[in-house]
Amino acid sequence: MIRALLHRLITDTALARTVLGASVEDWILLAGALVASAALVVVVRWAIRRHLRHDAGRPARPWAHQVVDSVLERTRGYFLTVLALYLAAHAVGWEERALGWTAGLLTIAALLQAGRWITGLITLWMERYRAEKLDADASAVTSMQALGVLAKVLVWAVIVLMLLDNVGINVTTLVAGLGIGGIAIGLAVQNILGDLFASLSIVIDKPFVIGDSLTVGTDSGTVEHIGLKSTHIRSISGEQIVFSNGDLLASRVRNYQRMTERRVVLQFGVTYDTTHSTLAAIPGLVRAAVEEARADPEGAPLTFVRAHFKGFGASSLDFEAVYQVLDPDYGRYMDAQQAVDLALVAAFETHGIAFSSPTRTLRIEQPVEVRDAAAGA
Repeated sequence: MIRALLHRLITDTALARTVLGASVEDWILLAGALVASAALVVVVRWAIRRHLRHDAGRPARPWAHQVVDSVLERTRGYFLTVLALYLAAHAVGWEERALGWTAGLLTIAALLQAGRWITGLITLWMERYRAEKLDADASAVTSMQALGVLAKVLVWAVIVLMLLDNVGINVTTLVAGLGIGGIAIGLAVQNILGDLFASLSIVIDKPFVIGDSLTVGTDSGTVEHIGLKSTHIRSISGEQIVFSNGDLLASRVRNYQRMTERRVVLQFGVTYDTTHSTLAAIPGLVRAAVEEARADPEGAPLTFVRAHFKGFGASSLDFEAVYQVLDPDYGRYMDAQQAVDLALVAAFETHGIAFSSPTRTLRIEQPVEVRDAAAGA
């Protein structure tokens, strides 16, 4: 109806002519459809943002709302304008060539807008990760931020290649050249890339975090820093040990911070002149020593496991006892072991039990002639 009315008004007037291959009637219809499409896009965007504004002040907004809000925040005017133009061109039924131009223009705008959306989502995820992990593991946050930057570079590289291909440039040779160059660069910096991916593995899998006590080979210490290429450990003797992340993950790492308890094996021996009844009482004395150390209100929690007369040694009657310290802290573990040892020494002193020490008996025999001569004299 509107098109028929416009046709009647324009016919036989000065406006009844073509402009850039399209009639004035088509241009007026396009302008109206463009305004209507733009208004529709703006209204839909406003309605979504109004719906999301209700939970903007919440301390923990739903993740889906944050994603939609980030997408709307990074939606640019050029994309909305081209989208409105594309919808308007289809609404008025423009000729195929004009529709092809608007479709190509929309593809370019959509690729640029998609790059902004994807990088915005990466930024949103990094901010969320930073807020959750900064206090607990600052080095992991630094590593993930560096990886986020690499991800953004990769996204825009793909977007640029798609844009070049869309405007008619043959990117096959360019991609092949980039592939060969990438292989050459990869071979040149393979150690660095290996450490980088090892850092990513440490951040995601978390075999250890800052503050953990580790033993790597013959070196022991506390983790101070986890970087993109190396991890720094402060050794027990005070110096800083730097491990490359690749070498660190290739080694067998003992993480004492993940321990929930420490098992103590106590081995000792008594002299061979110890009586049978005393030997039978020694396991009970060991249990009593562990119970006494556990009763200390400032001591670590202990659990007695067993105590047995193990066997006959070269110069001692050997015993073996096992108990557990229910605290992973090394200092408290040593305090508990000291308390048990002192209580056991005190119990042995009370009962007159002697710890054995390595002894050796030498027998010196004389020849028969020498003995006879000595006896005759």
